[in-house]
Amino acid sequence: MMRSKSMAALALLALVGLQGCVSQRSESSLDEANAAFQKVKDNSEVLRSAPRDVIRAGESLGRAERLSGYLGSGADVRHYAYLSQRYSEIAGEHAKLAANQARLTKLEMERQRLQLALREAKLASVQQQGKWVESQIAALASEQTDRGLVMTLGDVLFDTGQADLKNSASRTVLKLVQFLQLNPRRVVRIEGYTDSTGNPQDNLRLSRDRAQSVADMLVDLGINDKRIQVEGYGDQYPLEANASERGRAQNRRVEIVFSDEKGKLAAPR
Repeated sequence: MMRSKSMAALALLALVGLQGCVSQRSESSLDEANAAFQKVKDNSEVLRSAPRDVIRAGESLGRAERLSGYLGSGADVRHYAYLSQRYSEIAGEHAKLAANQARLTKLEMERQRLQLALREAKLASVQQQGKWVESQIAALASEQTDRGLVMTLGDVLFDTGQADLKNSASRTVLKLVQFLQLNPRRVVRIEGYTDSTGNPQDNLRLSRDRAQSVADMLVDLGINDKRIQVEGYGDQYPLEANASERGRAQNRRVEIVFSDEKGKLAAPR
């Protein structure tokens, strides 16, 4: 009899321990589902793009929380917590897809607008146009260096930390396109630079992405990509000290390096 009582006690302890483990797993599932739901519930973009998925996530989470108060319902709690978390993740993915589609639509509209502006920008004769464009490029070029003629696009053409060109860059890019169309043997190297703020690897990536944005717009407007080189130098080769805001603004730039009339381009830095 004593042995039977001992066995019963051990079985009871094992059952309690098992119940504790199950309860702990259920609580963990609930916490993860609740965190995922709060993230999408408080995001206006997600609510606008995927309201049904957010509602389903909330309903599943509510059911899991109600079931968590009943003994032996751990499997159901984890099931509904899992459903809630998946609905939250799906809602987040829908929002990303919607944002990407909106960005693509905006870029396409801008490309069409630039192409129309380019067609309307032609002057009375090719000779007059060539002289006008060359004078504009010369006026925009910051200096004649050992790398050749260099034109600088300032940081004002980009939003902070972003690589997409603003609409204000259109006029400058159009002049560059016209110049290259009228000088088919010339090639360019587009170089991106940042200030020293932030992580060096992030700066290097941002500098190249900005240079690539300029190159992509040139290609969209009819310039052969074989005439374009792209380099990103991050916070290397600053123009001014990064100690002041003015100096940092000068260092955040994209430089267009032109080849000579025969297409010979100086080597990269």
